[in-house]
Amino acid sequence: MNKVFGIKENAEYYDRRGAYIIPIREGKVGVVKTPKGYFFIGGGLEQNETDRQCIQRESLEETGFQVKIEKYICSAESFLVHSRIGYFHPIQNYYSGELIEKIQDPKEGDHVLQWVEYGQMKGKMYSEMQSWALAQAWKKHHAEPRSDSPRRR
Repeated sequence: MNKVFGIKENAEYYDRRGAYIIPIREGKVGVVKTPKGYFFIGGGLEQNETDRQCIQRESLEETGFQVKIEKYICSAESFLVHSRIGYFHPIQNYYSGELIEKIQDPKEGDHVLQWVEYGQMKGKMYSEMQSWALAQAWKKHHAEPRSDSPRRR
């Protein structure tokens, strides 16, 4: 599933591909709080980097945690005018998963990992497309059978 935000104008856009993990546990979502607002753990892909490599690298930089990436959830892209970049086209893939083990201190000192209840996060992500992706992740998380739930016959 892919959703497009904004309207593409007749201009040359800077494309930026990114990959993010949306960990959910005990009714809470793992997000990174920065001075700008709330973001998912992840970021822009570096040259020849896969989504999974990007998420692993960014998670260590932002939280210090190794992650287990599980399933693709959705993707979103936006056409907007950025104050520094100009015409900007972020393209983001989102995955479910979990934080496994903290193995280092985060490198990005202004990024703070927080576990926030879904109801408090709903609509509060920095970007509209990440708010949309959060809703998709929440729906999928609650639609899938849990391994700890009793089996029905």
